[in-house]
Amino acid sequence: MDKLIILDKLVSSNGNTITMFTGKGGVGKTTCAAATAHHYASLEKETIAISTDATPSLSHLFELTRKEKPAKVKDFLSIHELGMNEVMEMWDKKFGAEVYAVFSSLVSIDYSKFLEFMTSVLPGLSDEFMLDYIKELNEKGEYENIIWDTAPLGQTLSLLETPALLRKHLRMAPRIYSKLRLGHKSKKPIMDILMHWEEASAEIMDFIRERVRFNIVTIPEALAVEQLADTFHKLYEYGFTLQQLIINNVVKRKDSDFLMAKVEQQKSYIETIHDSYSNIKIVELPMFPYELKGLERLKEIENILFKNTR
Repeated sequence: MDKLIILDKLVSSNGNTITMFTGKGGVGKTTCAAATAHHYASLEKETIAISTDATPSLSHLFELTRKEKPAKVKDFLSIHELGMNEVMEMWDKKFGAEVYAVFSSLVSIDYSKFLEFMTSVLPGLSDEFMLDYIKELNEKGEYENIIWDTAPLGQTLSLLETPALLRKHLRMAPRIYSKLRLGHKSKKPIMDILMHWEEASAEIMDFIRERVRFNIVTIPEALAVEQLADTFHKLYEYGFTLQQLIINNVVKRKDSDFLMAKVEQQKSYIETIHDSYSNIKIVELPMFPYELKGLERLKEIENILFKNTR
């Protein structure tokens, strides 16, 4: 794994950090992100936790009823839950007209249908835009720590490659494509726009490599463990930095037949994870007998995640 950068310990709380949590749905990414954000805020570092989940749960975890965005949790800690409509509005404001110009030069489509297509057919688009949004948020310097509860990794990275692939196709297509323009409002060739997108994607990739630290969250079950290999392959392929691997919902108690069976079931999966990724910092989070919400409950997760950094 000479391309995959491994951190021996969590990034220092001194200075700016950007932390992304990735993993399959339902493994506890949001809980880990919330606990991490709370940790940095407790060190009096201005922190924001961002979620683009279709069913946002950060406010639920922090037991917030206020609807403002971003919402203040406590001193030094805010959360920003962005639904698909909000993300698409932000994306449309910055990129929509230019992207539509390219698409409408190639196919006949009105703007409303175009937005519907971009939202439904390319759901990963919101995640690519969020990378751009987080890059800009980081450059503003308002927050010392940015925590993002994100979508599956491959979906986002595949979309970042789209401009280069489209540009490659157009180069191989008849010359007429390279001469297409945006109409009477602009004389900028499509190829120039695609080159600009490609450069922007490359800048985002560099930003991720240089500034972002990934936390992979999984659970000791067959499908989740199988999917780890693909996630690690993506991290390795792009040379990204891994902070730690978190195994969530590990059953520790054996005081019932049900729990004893769960312990035995999880045992082989946990051993497989430790054997396969022995060079990576691995943290096991226990399965709790109660719902994890509210600051006191989140502190329990925080204490485990940051056990060796206090």
